[in-house]
Amino acid sequence: MRTEVQLTPAAGLLRGVVDCVDRERLERRLNSGAELRIKFGVDPSAPDIHLGHTVPMRLLRRWQECGHLPILIIGDYTARIGDPTGRSVTRPQLTVAEVEENTKTYLRQLYSVVDEGRVELHYQSEWYGDFGLDKVLELARTTTVAQLLQRADFDQRMSNQQAIGVHELFYPLLQGYDSVAIRADVELGGTDQLFNLLRGREVQQEYGLAPQDIITVPLLVGLDGERKMSKSFGNAVAVAESADQQYGQLMSAPDSVTLRYLELLTDTDPQELAQLRAGLEAGTVHPRNLKAEMAARVVQLFHGEEGAAAAAAEFARVFRDKQLPANIPEVVLLAEPIEARDLLVQTKMATSRSEAGRLIFQGAVRIDEMRLESREAHLELRDGSILRVGPRRVVRLRIAPPP
Repeated sequence: MRTEVQLTPAAGLLRGVVDCVDRERLERRLNSGAELRIKFGVDPSAPDIHLGHTVPMRLLRRWQECGHLPILIIGDYTARIGDPTGRSVTRPQLTVAEVEENTKTYLRQLYSVVDEGRVELHYQSEWYGDFGLDKVLELARTTTVAQLLQRADFDQRMSNQQAIGVHELFYPLLQGYDSVAIRADVELGGTDQLFNLLRGREVQQEYGLAPQDIITVPLLVGLDGERKMSKSFGNAVAVAESADQQYGQLMSAPDSVTLRYLELLTDTDPQELAQLRAGLEAGTVHPRNLKAEMAARVVQLFHGEEGAAAAAAEFARVFRDKQLPANIPEVVLLAEPIEARDLLVQTKMATSRSEAGRLIFQGAVRIDEMRLESREAHLELRDGSILRVGPRRVVRLRIAPPP
């Protein structure tokens, strides 16, 4: 007689999953106790990862702890193409050197989440390094142009008469063949990767293999509370940031994301999440206190309990007690008048004069706690002045002596 206990392995490993193909088959395999090869591919198209990247990584760690083997694929070939998912234009092509450099930091940060000691690591160059034209044509025969153009982003670009490079059409095929090369049982990715993951199943079948099962996890919304977390949107929290930076950034997020961050970025139990949600609705849980708890739990994952506690104390000292940060970076400037917008650009508090002008217009810029009113003002600066932009960004100005 079957019992609820028999479903526990699958229930735990599929908690929070959005898509699952083929769920019934995968649940049977998980509950049988078989060790599965779960594929997770990463394109080192940038050196740093952010908290959104850690959502699938955390699920991968759970699978590790239950005895399954993560197969990590470094996309040193697909990274040079650039994943067209969600793109309205062709990505710029990376060099081999850029991919190699990005891979070093990417792996270091990934292993802060996933157990490095129980990972089978592969680079695509292991099989694509000598992938001749005959193999390319064989792979191309596994799909049709019509199938590839079913992708929403390709379809949109066609409708808008925007260019699609032929090499971009190969991206899902190359990702699919990775599953053939390493004989994946399961592939994990974000919901935006569903098309590519399904293509992997079909490519495997064309090569005479059993199709991999697929699981996807939600995309993490960014600090703006609206769009997915992305460095290009300026709404991301980097894994490599300091504890103070991570804590401050998380506290700047809208209250609406707090429970979601607890769910996707921490080990908070579903029952506790339900209780917290009920408390927020009843008014017995204060939103700001809950966000502070969330920020501490997330920071603790990367900086430990002491790091999280110190970050929380520093945040309270600076923002609640209105004191200056303990460690203020310094910027050296020439001893001559400078226009307000140029000051923000030179101190890297703004990326452009136009952004600097917007910050000043919004009243976000203060020098020695005096609000800067004019974008065109020429300022006579003194050594040791404090430049503040918004509540969290502070630098001390040092004036270089005349030559």
